[in-house]
Amino acid sequence: MRKEDAIDVQAQVLAPTQDVAEEIACFTDLGFRLDNIFPDDSPQVAIMSGHGMHIRIDKNATVPPPILHLLTDHPEDISNGQSEFTAPGGTKFLVLPKSYQLHTPPTQHKFEVRKLEDSDPWVIGRAGMLYRDLIPDRLGGSIMASHIRIPKGGPVPDVVHYHTIGFQLIFCYSGWVKLVYEDQGPPFILEAGDCVTQPPEIRHRVLEASDNLEVIEIGVPAEHMTTIEHEMELPTGEHHPDREFQGQRFCHHVLKEAKWDSWRIAGFEYRDTNISQATGGIASVHVARAVEPGAEQVETSHDADILFTFVMKGEMELQTSGHEAQNVHKGAAFVMPPHQKYLISSFSEDLELLEVSLPGKFETTQH
Repeated sequence: MRKEDAIDVQAQVLAPTQDVAEEIACFTDLGFRLDNIFPDDSPQVAIMSGHGMHIRIDKNATVPPPILHLLTDHPEDISNGQSEFTAPGGTKFLVLPKSYQLHTPPTQHKFEVRKLEDSDPWVIGRAGMLYRDLIPDRLGGSIMASHIRIPKGGPVPDVVHYHTIGFQLIFCYSGWVKLVYEDQGPPFILEAGDCVTQPPEIRHRVLEASDNLEVIEIGVPAEHMTTIEHEMELPTGEHHPDREFQGQRFCHHVLKEAKWDSWRIAGFEYRDTNISQATGGIASVHVARAVEPGAEQVETSHDADILFTFVMKGEMELQTSGHEAQNVHKGAAFVMPPHQKYLISSFSEDLELLEVSLPGKFETTQH
């Protein structure tokens, strides 16, 4: 149904009462207004509205009293600051925050490896996409990493929306996806090897995808609010690449334009995505690939709060102190705690790694 074809409908919440006058007085004190009342000589029903809601107070109703949430950032202005109270007829009120407060819990560091197996569960998420969790532990809720698939391409049933989040990355692993972002020009194609950041609350939409699209999504913290944008249409017709969204700029890294340099681990080269600069140092994203498989390897450690790695191609042996050596291959992911000694060895010539760190700058120590 198109917006212009929508029928005129009003929804009401039914609230029972034994005394209509008492209920009207209570709701009036809470900022509701009386719209209808009947019959005049002995009122049995009163219709009240306020705070985006319509209430039908009915003396003859034989239903349990409802629970209503009053959302406000000024709870002291409601019912003398009470966070919970009950109307005479039994309707229960809970006073809750109106603005969503982003909370990033402290990282609970843990060494964890997630391998890609045929039996891995893929769950259906937003817009019908298939999700595979790459960090089931989520490090205490500090980060989520998802491997997302769209097997059948075509238009994506997405809507304009935004995320209240600290950091978010979309890395195109295979296939392509058509995206559009607020004030970032016309829609564009994100191809395999490309990536974008989604700064906090930038409006965006997924428009179309190829067959067998796969992306890696990183979100910090693990739990965050997604809000549907009902007013803004995309594209906006504007292009402001330097616009900041809560201190972060939109970043679109293109593989074809990448420059490669020696990586922090011998035998590899890497490309920088410039995400550290765009996020003000919150995070960095590198892609490293093997160039000298026979290079002598030494144990290293790092001092980043979070260091996530996804194996894009090839295979390798991962050794870390206190754990048995593991062979990891394409589709595997691991997180390495700070100051944990580890060694990447016996890697194939085609090994390619996606590495995400928080914060963007950290030190690597060779042992």
